[in-house]
Amino acid sequence: MSAVVYEQREVRRARYAVAAVFAVHGAVTGSFATRVPWIQDHASVSAGQLGLALAFPALGASVAMPLAGSITHRFGARHALRGLISLWTLALVLPSLAPNLPVLCLALFVYGATAGMADVAMNALGVEVENRLGRSIMSGLHGLWSAGALVGSAAGTLAAHLGSDARLHHALAAAVLTLLGVAACAWVLDIQPAEDEEPPPRFALPPKSALLIGAVGFCAVFAEGASLDWSAVYLRDQLDTSAGLAAACTTGFTLTMAVARIVGDKVVDRFGSVATVRVGGVLAALGGLLIVVAGNPAVAMGGFALMGLGIAVVVPLCFAAAGRSGPNPSLAIAGVATITYTSGLVAPSAIGGLAQATSLVVSFGLVTVLACGLVAFAGVLRAADRDRPKVSAEAAAVPGPRP
Repeated sequence: MSAVVYEQREVRRARYAVAAVFAVHGAVTGSFATRVPWIQDHASVSAGQLGLALAFPALGASVAMPLAGSITHRFGARHALRGLISLWTLALVLPSLAPNLPVLCLALFVYGATAGMADVAMNALGVEVENRLGRSIMSGLHGLWSAGALVGSAAGTLAAHLGSDARLHHALAAAVLTLLGVAACAWVLDIQPAEDEEPPPRFALPPKSALLIGAVGFCAVFAEGASLDWSAVYLRDQLDTSAGLAAACTTGFTLTMAVARIVGDKVVDRFGSVATVRVGGVLAALGGLLIVVAGNPAVAMGGFALMGLGIAVVVPLCFAAAGRSGPNPSLAIAGVATITYTSGLVAPSAIGGLAQATSLVVSFGLVTVLACGLVAFAGVLRAADRDRPKVSAEAAAVPGPRP
């Protein structure tokens, strides 16, 4: 077996391993989200206090994400990811243990910090695998994150339905997910820094290229956060639907995004990142327009489905572009991740504030305008298409399943 063939088989195995890590990461998020009402009751916090506490995960992630590059440089990519994903899965236990608001805020800060560092590490490895394969895989990886979140949500919904204590539920979930994450990390790429490579700074501003890429991600995540948190409210309040139909709209939006991400890599390989994001922006803007003018639930639900379809692959492509935008992929990815996390934090409250001052229709008019930004600024992803390596003829001839 030639060295090239062996290396390609190793890379393919690493592709499935990092995909499993993405699914584990998503499952933690889904497990937590479904037990927020239990955590609120246990900590005896009001709705306003809960809203304050839920800002701390994004704050913790923003502070800690720049550290991921230093950790990876010191321990190597495989050991760093193994440690960071373990910290993240184990941090799932912390919020349910909080007895009051200050402890809950601290627990959620740690929860978000570990989430952000693991996020940067696994996306950096995903970009490296994509580079070595010479084909797009980042959309599929994020699709598996969404699938993991759905599985975690389903398990959490069952636990809540059975009236189980969230401390027990999260302890069991953390144990299982930690074992799965550690096992998967045994097969990810073991990238080590060169002997003469300078360690990245612990804290540094992201490069300018990452800021531009992050702006595209901001538009997509704003639309995602607005749709996830407000789609059900929109159908209930604006179109007077039942609670069940309103909830089904949110579920449909989530499923649309997951499916689009899983199949999105073939589209990116065929048409490139820039064209894919521009067409996605058109679809998202059309979806936003349908939401704004909807006179019945079916039209609005179709609009939210188009919104999910249009923005699904944008964030994965932003991470991929950031990983190729300079000499320090982890720093660039951390910069993009910080911007997107901030967008996810700002979007729900911004939509609510604007709706309070005007209406939800006007709020989703803003979302539609931001979706148009995807069309206008997709060109910043052009370098990622230009720099993506091609698979050699020898590697392409390797038998076996294709990623």
